[in-house]
Amino acid sequence: MDKVIHSAAEAVADIPDGATLTVGGFGLCGIPSVLIQALLEAGPTDLEVVSNNAGVDDWGLGLLLSAGRLRRVVASYVGENKDFARQYLAGELEVELTPQGTLAERMRAGGSGIAAFYTRTGVGTQVADGGLPWRYDDAGNIVKMSPQKPVMTFETRDGEQDFVLEEAITADFGLVRAWKGDRHGNLVFKDAACNFNPLAAMAGRVTIAEVERLVEPGEIAPNDVHLPGVYVHRVLPLTPKQAADKRIEKRTVRPAPAAGA
Repeated sequence: MDKVIHSAAEAVADIPDGATLTVGGFGLCGIPSVLIQALLEAGPTDLEVVSNNAGVDDWGLGLLLSAGRLRRVVASYVGENKDFARQYLAGELEVELTPQGTLAERMRAGGSGIAAFYTRTGVGTQVADGGLPWRYDDAGNIVKMSPQKPVMTFETRDGEQDFVLEEAITADFGLVRAWKGDRHGNLVFKDAACNFNPLAAMAGRVTIAEVERLVEPGEIAPNDVHLPGVYVHRVLPLTPKQAADKRIEKRTVRPAPAAGA
């Protein structure tokens, strides 16, 4: 039951070329930065990543992107990464953009054993109708587009409405970051870091969690557990320095008040 691994390199050592990964975090909040760095150093390539976003140019998944390690990204937002846009438009990267709530539910469904689900989100748009560019060639021509998805009409309390079928997401590995975890893999996420992390963990067949605080089994009250250890296979305790190394995408502060104000 003790799932603790004390080396980030060991934690990601069996992630091979071509693996699919679900990665927790939102922007730079709650991203498994230590595991991503270890993966960069380990060297696997041709990876497919499912994450809310692709980090920034010099941090998070942006490190793997800049190193040319990613072949495909499934995300809902990528606007903070210039290299991402360049690779996508140059035909170096395949990108599937998915509505944010749909992406979250696709991972949750995958972790719950649900093959697919119907949602109103995307009905009447290219999300349902197909034709969104997934890959360009180096001349800017679309060479791969999103397929048309099944749409069904259901009777709801508001009358008949159309719903689009979305398939669940599962991955070979899930990489997440938690504020606290025990040796059995029970995890607690703090504040906004409880974003895509539980869902990414659920969707991974093998889930690796880096934790800022490692505690003994029983120290986390059952009602405080955000993700039970059944979803987690490896726990990497961070050093205080690693736990404190958190970046902010954009810092906005008020001007200093004038003297005497």
